[in-house]
Amino acid sequence: MKIGFAGDHAGYLLAQPVQRVLEARGIEFVNFGTFGPESVDYPDFAHKLASAVENGEVDLGIAACGTGNGMAMSLNKHKGIRAGLAWNKEIAELVKAHNNANILVLSQRFVSEEENLRCVEAWLDTAFMGERHQRRIDKIPFCGC
Repeated sequence: MKIGFAGDHAGYLLAQPVQRVLEARGIEFVNFGTFGPESVDYPDFAHKLASAVENGEVDLGIAACGTGNGMAMSLNKHKGIRAGLAWNKEIAELVKAHNNANILVLSQRFVSEEENLRCVEAWLDTAFMGERHQRRIDKIPFCGC
């Protein structure tokens, strides 16, 4: 398995801790940036990660920014992406079990590093429940504009 990571100038701080968790599990890690504290625009990195998930370059993704909201909004603009923002272990489990999130989104500024890593572990360990949840996921791409 290969998991991609994207973070902005706040979220990049989680890259190394997340990488350690993944490598301890034998999961390959690909970092799409950014790599430092200089201010950047989160959509630039969200789109790189989302495209990599959509085209199969990576199997899943993890993204982080200050709140997690900017990354989640940008990622979810991609048709093949279901990015779920998690701020605790239980939410991380539910975004996988109920929503089959293929990208986990973390908040670097409002959630401790320890809790973010618990989110990563829970998301990795949780299976999608399918059934009624798949029916709901199938309705997400709706555009009745």
